[in-house]
Amino acid sequence: MLKILDRYIIKTFFGPFFFIFSVLFFIFIVNIIWVQLGQFMGKGLSYWQILKLLFYLGVSVVSLVLPLTILLASIMSFGEFGERYELAAMKAAGISLTRVMAPLLGVATVLAVMLFFFSNNIIPDFQKKAKNMLFNIAQTKPALNFTPGQFIDQIPGYMVKFDKIYGENQEILEGVFVHRKASTYENQQSIVAEKGKFVPAANRNFLKLELYNGYVFEDNFAGKGENVRLKQPDQAIKFDTLVSHFDIAELINKAIEKEQITDDYRFQTYGQLNATVEKNKNENKTFFSNISDDVLSQTNSVITYMDKSKSKAVPKEQVKLDTVKGEKKMQIIFNAYNRLENLKTTSEGKKAEFSSNIKYFSKVVIYQQRIISYSVTCIIFFLIGASLGSIIRKGGMGLPVIIAIVIFIIFYVMNLGIENIAWGGGMSPYLAAWLPNLILLPFGIWMTYKALTDSQLFDAEKYKAFFKPITRRFSKNKEHKRYQ
Repeated sequence: MLKILDRYIIKTFFGPFFFIFSVLFFIFIVNIIWVQLGQFMGKGLSYWQILKLLFYLGVSVVSLVLPLTILLASIMSFGEFGERYELAAMKAAGISLTRVMAPLLGVATVLAVMLFFFSNNIIPDFQKKAKNMLFNIAQTKPALNFTPGQFIDQIPGYMVKFDKIYGENQEILEGVFVHRKASTYENQQSIVAEKGKFVPAANRNFLKLELYNGYVFEDNFAGKGENVRLKQPDQAIKFDTLVSHFDIAELINKAIEKEQITDDYRFQTYGQLNATVEKNKNENKTFFSNISDDVLSQTNSVITYMDKSKSKAVPKEQVKLDTVKGEKKMQIIFNAYNRLENLKTTSEGKKAEFSSNIKYFSKVVIYQQRIISYSVTCIIFFLIGASLGSIIRKGGMGLPVIIAIVIFIIFYVMNLGIENIAWGGGMSPYLAAWLPNLILLPFGIWMTYKALTDSQLFDAEKYKAFFKPITRRFSKNKEHKRYQ
């Protein structure tokens, strides 16, 4: 009997779960498209490449989508149980709410473990692919935006130069020079034309160029030796119109997938991040030690040498200012003022670097800890969602959606706010990564307790009765008109 009930509860949960996950994933993808749209425009990317890039970028949002999906699906599932009086029937049959929540708590735990492995093993790889694609798009695609008067060698196998480039889409050219790069056993070829124009090619892997009024200079002596080249001149062919196709498939397709960035901390697993954190700690320790030595040496001119591994140098005999008169006293004051100014300049210069080091260390630690903390968030959100659903006894896409969105916004805002505090050095990054969970966990436990004790948390009449003694004092007693 209980196994049939467990299957029914799990089936009811996964119905809205898959729908909500798909909708939320689509919403987050649309947000990514909106943010990244400027990088796609005018780059000559195929639809397949854009979809692939969006998929790479979208995989990383699963760590946020899954907890929100669990929260919303659990609220809707238990809300439907309450709305259809199924929870009441289960309790009448002697099945407690804890027993009803048990199978879904197991499902939420399994999803949390899956999210950990997904965040640890799959997301870093897709982060690497996405960042390298964005980098390669930014590096290779602008190379086709030719600069007038400069030789461009980004087109594979060719060197080109245009004196002028104009037109609505920068497609009209003047003073065209095209040279084909050739080996010892290939014919050399150069093209010079008065004007030219880029036109759309049937195959997007080719760049089509129409040239007008020019010459093709070519020799036919590849592999025949230098003496033959000296005896006979190059062949020159005059043309009125010449159409050239440049194969840029390598530039468009292969370069965009090439991995050129490999040292980002977001490409690493939890274990690899341990080594990165330890390395960064040692680097920061050395950096802070150097800063303190610099400040100390500039503050106290008596100390001319300091080495922690050796004994300190014998300080010079200090001069008392009240025993010095005249120009020498002014010189000492002037030197002290200069040292203070130098110290101020050094401190301001080190401040930016100091903040940058703290921010990077905080980013690495928070990213590492969230691999685990977001998995724990799944379980906390389930406790909150199941409890709220059983209390409000309302299913569907109305009130449950509003409550889930409010809770998630609070969680997300806490994440961002605490993260910014940690970046500025105002909080330990380890605490910053876990603090939203530590705040929501007592709330989840309290909501579970309220649900187990059948609390009327959202009963309006209960709150009206609670505030009635207060509202009664501010309300005027109205007598019936017949007694006036």
